[in-house]
Amino acid sequence: MRGRRARPRRPRPRRAVIVVVATGVVIVLGVLTVVGMLITRAAQARSAQPPGVGTTLVVASDSRAVQAADDATASAEQRAAAAYLAEQPTAYWLTPERDPIGEVRERIAHLAAQAREQNASLAVVVYGLPGRDCGGFSVGGLDDADYATWTEEIGTALAGARDVQRIVLLEPDSLALAPECGDLDDRARQLTAAVERLQGDNTWIYLDAGHSDWHSPSVMADIIAGTGLLERVRGFATNVSNYNSAAEEFAYAHALAAELGGGHAVVDTSRSGAGTNGEWCNATGRLIGEPGGAFGDEVVDTNLWVKPPGESDGTCNGGPPAGQWWADAAVELTRDVR
Repeated sequence: MRGRRARPRRPRPRRAVIVVVATGVVIVLGVLTVVGMLITRAAQARSAQPPGVGTTLVVASDSRAVQAADDATASAEQRAAAAYLAEQPTAYWLTPERDPIGEVRERIAHLAAQAREQNASLAVVVYGLPGRDCGGFSVGGLDDADYATWTEEIGTALAGARDVQRIVLLEPDSLALAPECGDLDDRARQLTAAVERLQGDNTWIYLDAGHSDWHSPSVMADIIAGTGLLERVRGFATNVSNYNSAAEEFAYAHALAAELGGGHAVVDTSRSGAGTNGEWCNATGRLIGEPGGAFGDEVVDTNLWVKPPGESDGTCNGGPPAGQWWADAAVELTRDVR
């Protein structure tokens, strides 16, 4: 009997197998990457700590104090005062006039890089609210649409520096001035939207709370509570750009937190060294205050230098426009430390 001829086998589709395997590897690697990112972010969130005693802010390499220290037209005394202040860890003020839309992200990235080099925290003052300062010496700010764009860019840039502790002082005077301006509802809406754009892991946001010589704790608590934001931020900032002593502001922060039923604070001590003489705008005879991160307690996270000493409060008491360098003020504020 003649045997049946065996049918030749078809070659296996090896290329298809390779493609399937390669695709599987890519998927697995993609999943592992995503899982790794989630684990990293979770670890960062767990390790994130709010500001406290020992917090040191970045020393910006291009502050106005740095520029003034290099001013060949200034006197030796004026340059020495500027050089001293240029070395002090101080918050950086983001304004749309100096760091506008399209440029503010680069500014934050530059500050974050310096913070890494110095093993420091990054503190920024966001100061561009529509109707800023209610027509006062720091009048300006953006309209609603541009403010949304600007704060979105700030929030994106801050999110890109997850490894750096980020402190945000949000719109000084915005709430304390609201009763005078008659626009608390608008400000609450604008600040709520800004918080949504700025918040993130290891970003600690503080609202404006005026200072101890402005509103009573009960009045200021009502204003802050009216925003509905206290549960969405770290707390509030007091004495920003003012001269009250640290002791006065700590007592005020405790009273305000009690009225609010909670919350934490930071206190500006950049110009608190001689206390207040009752003036708020370029007050004479004042001194720089305690270094940032010097002390804190269960309510006050710590003190910080928020207002850069040497920068004018406005065209009052002989000062130049708000935010500009005033060499004579720098000399006076540092007279006991140089």
